[in-house]
Order: sequence, then structure tokens, then C-alpha cells
Amino acid sequence: MKVPVSVIILTYNEENNIRACLESVKGWTEEIFVVDSYSTDNTLSIIREYTSRVFQHPFENYSRQRNWALENLPVQSEWVLNLDADHRVTPELKEVLINKLSVPVADEVKGLMASRRTMFMGRWIRRGGHYPVYHAIAFRRGWGFCEEREYDQHFVIKGKAEVLKADVTDIITDSLTNFTSRHNRWATLEAAEAMENTPKKADTVVKANKNGNPMEQRRWLRMRYYRSPIFLRVFLYFAYRYVVRLGFLDGKEGLIFHFLQGFWFRLLVDAKIYEARLARRHAAD
Repeated sequence: MKVPVSVIILTYNEENNIRACLESVKGWTEEIFVVDSYSTDNTLSIIREYTSRVFQHPFENYSRQRNWALENLPVQSEWVLNLDADHRVTPELKEVLINKLSVPVADEVKGLMASRRTMFMGRWIRRGGHYPVYHAIAFRRGWGFCEEREYDQHFVIKGKAEVLKADVTDIITDSLTNFTSRHNRWATLEAAEAMENTPKKADTVVKANKNGNPMEQRRWLRMRYYRSPIFLRVFLYFAYRYVVRLGFLDGKEGLIFHFLQGFWFRLLVDAKIYEARLARRHAAD
């Protein structure tokens, strides 16, 4: 049975990931679109086994690529499901979406949220406050877009979002080399944004709201985090995540993940903020 949803997947050299992603959505969705950033491996040949709706567009950043896809693809379905190549719709989420979208959805519901099930070095990271963590994954066509941010972008839903009790599997990385390399780049973007004095337009980003949906609550907590003392907040956050929220129960893989993502990355962001402040101070002398 097919339900009125079109899938949009972004790719670039994803030959190791894309087949499993496509397998998770084939057969029950109306359309599968792929926006590729000129892959040079076997990504495109694998994709064409599943769909002919392949478009290529130069990659500037994640937000612009997503919004280009939403604005330019010939999507006909009522609903749009947004995935990355390293995502997989779990069987449970597939069943929930089929049941949900095979009948009329209440008009006030404009989007759907599901939790990410983070897989790191083959292990599901279930603790440390890392699960469940809800993200917008689908919305009615024309009722959502990707917020204008350089890093940690989320989808903005223009209306009520309903939380689904099922997950998207997220394969975090294929190697620690790539993991740390990406996080170094992201730390630069995170530091620049944390230091930015110009507030973004409220209607272009997920708003910070203590009492809002799960994404808005996380954005509020992030805002509070950056109001805390530099460097000290890194140690407090890691202690909270690894000890209070039981991250140590995620085993050796959890130790690596929580330390790199919850301490090293956060320390690197603060170090880059500190470096930039020093440079400004010296330039002013």
C-alpha cells in the first residue's frame, strides 16, 4: 500500500549508505526524489535502480540544498518526508507512517516529528540524553522549510507538529577520521554563530521555547548553555551527560561517542570562541 508522501534524499558520494536508505522507503511511498551534488562514486548508479527522479544541484550548505529541493522539485504528494543518505526509516516508523497517512490527517497538523536512533560504531547510543531526541521529518507540502543556519539545521514547521512514537535510524559516521574532521569544521561554524550578535529573523529558524515542541525546547537549552561561563560549561555538560544521564552505560562505543561529541567538540567550540576573542582584543590594541 502506498501513502501520499514523497521522499527527498540528499546525496554526495554515498555509495556505502544510499541503498539501505532507499530500501527503507521503497514500495510504500508515492515518489522518491534524490538531489545529488555531483557524486563521483557509484551513488548515482545505485539510485537509478530505485528511482529515475534524480536531480543534480551544486552544494552550498545543507539549508540551501534542502530549500532548493523543496522549492524546485516537482513534488505532487500531500506530504514530504526528508531524509539524508545515512538515514533509514525503521520498520516501526514505516508502519506508523502508513497508518497515519493512509487516512485523512487533522487539518491543524502540519508536520510530523520522530526521534533519531543514533548508531555509532555499530552501537545504538541510547543514553546520555541522546535518545529520544525528536526532529521534524515530514510536513505537508508547502508547510515546512529548513532553517537558515550554517550548522545544526532543523526543519521549521509552519503549524502544529505531532510527535510519532517511532524512530529514524541515523548512521553517524563510517570512521573516526571523518567524524572528527566534520566536527572540526562544525566547531568553526558553531563558534561563529555563538558569537554572532545579530539575531536571526524569528520566522526563519526554530524558535527557542521552554514550553514548545521538543525541537524548540532543545533550542532554548542551547541558548541557556551559551549564557553559561565559557569552558566551565563544557565540563558541566559532559558530567551531566555521561554521569547523570548514564552515558557510561553505552559501553566502550558510548565512551568514545560521548567524549568526542559531548566534551571534545564542545571544548573545541569554546576554544575557537576564545581564540576569536583574543584576536579581536589584539586587533583593538
